[in-house]
Amino acid sequence: MAQLARFTFDLDLTHRPKTPAPAVPEDVVAQLIDQAREEAYANGFAAGEVSAANRSAKAVADAATALADRSAEMARALDMAEKTHLGEAVELAATVGRKLAISLIERQPAAELDALIAECMQNLTGVPHLVIRCHPDIADAIRDIATEHMATSGFAGRLIVMGDPEQGLGDGRIEWIEGGLVRDLGAINQDIDNRISAYLAAYDGQGRTEQEDHQ
Repeated sequence: MAQLARFTFDLDLTHRPKTPAPAVPEDVVAQLIDQAREEAYANGFAAGEVSAANRSAKAVADAATALADRSAEMARALDMAEKTHLGEAVELAATVGRKLAISLIERQPAAELDALIAECMQNLTGVPHLVIRCHPDIADAIRDIATEHMATSGFAGRLIVMGDPEQGLGDGRIEWIEGGLVRDLGAINQDIDNRISAYLAAYDGQGRTEQEDHQ
């Protein structure tokens, strides 16, 4: 019987060839490249939108700030113009009033003193004497006016009318022992100016308060 030969696997396994990597189809590679390109474009577009939105928001904020500043400047300019026009209007009214008063005094220089003398004599029946100081040009007229009022008021004291160069035309002083009255156009004008200044100052203060309330 024949002897079976042992199979020794006489093979060199140290230099066995490597198994080649499976190849990726070209269409799959192209698809992956297109997908990567689309993702990159989408990311870049989104980043661009965010950047544009940020620039737009900043531009809007800057424009709003500039508009607010400009509005504040315009409001201050309007307030200043309004105050200026108001001051001019009030001063114009006061100037017209002064001119009318001067014109009236020139036409009737004794009218104001006439009214003061009538008021005094009705309330000074027990006064021993009454002194009237007025401009020399109207002293005689004032004396006649005072004498007429004495006859109708019951004043029985002594009447003294003095022409005083220091008194303006239409101005005068009525004096008695316990008091007196003064008619001074200059003082009246000063009082008017003070009242105008106080009115404008109060108006300015009210305008500033309103501005602070709106801020």
